[in-house]
Amino acid sequence: MSERNTTTIPSTPRLTRFPGSAAAILLLLLSQAASTAVAQAAGEYRTVAVADPYLELHTGPGVGFPIFHVIDRGETVEIIMRRTDWFKVRGPKGTEGWVDRAQMERTLQPTGSQIEFAQANQQDFTDAKWEFGLLAGDFGGANIISLYGGYSLNPNVSIEVWGSQILGNFSNGWMGSVNVVHETWPEWRFSPFFTLGAGVIHTEPKSTIVQGEDRTDQIAHAGAGFRFYATRRFILRAEYKSYVVFTSRDDNEEVEEWKVGFAFFF
Repeated sequence: MSERNTTTIPSTPRLTRFPGSAAAILLLLLSQAASTAVAQAAGEYRTVAVADPYLELHTGPGVGFPIFHVIDRGETVEIIMRRTDWFKVRGPKGTEGWVDRAQMERTLQPTGSQIEFAQANQQDFTDAKWEFGLLAGDFGGANIISLYGGYSLNPNVSIEVWGSQILGNFSNGWMGSVNVVHETWPEWRFSPFFTLGAGVIHTEPKSTIVQGEDRTDQIAHAGAGFRFYATRRFILRAEYKSYVVFTSRDDNEEVEEWKVGFAFFF
């Protein structure tokens, strides 16, 4: 079995300029995010009346967020904004919260007729703030499984936090990183992106196969990939990353990673 079946990659010449270059580009992307903050659609508020015994308000746009307030039947609410299948509303006393589409479709318009809302679509994909996903693939010849969560600062720039488990023939390990992702055309169904990030990697050699010490090293990466809007809240995602591992020895290491998986947004 060749050395590509381990998570320890053969040494390569030291890349002394990479950390500074990556940091500069990261700062550039973050400054762009700060200078191009997204303005929410300023459309007119829509007023609807509660037809159910009560309307449940969540603290955030998802079933995992707790219910903190209810609005009784007959009272009216203003729809402030929509995020996929969740609506931010304002009650008669100024209380704001999130309501799911199923409950909102049982409210009534001022004319007394029932209201309808379209299901999540590609525009919701473009406007989504949160994204969570699972990807799997190859990390320098070893298997890798990754979970990530991301928050969109604006349609072009988002911040992601990654956690990965690495499973090799000679060693196992884990990796954590924080990434900046830039999408040039976020409104496209097939949306390419570029990513930069930094973090740590921990490697544990399998003692029954090879003797060695556990290692924890800093890493940095640059990469590219694409997100493909599939249907409703789901997307497909594939990406390539090139890592530099900054070891305590006289030279650094390089490793390539390929992953594919799926994610959902809201």
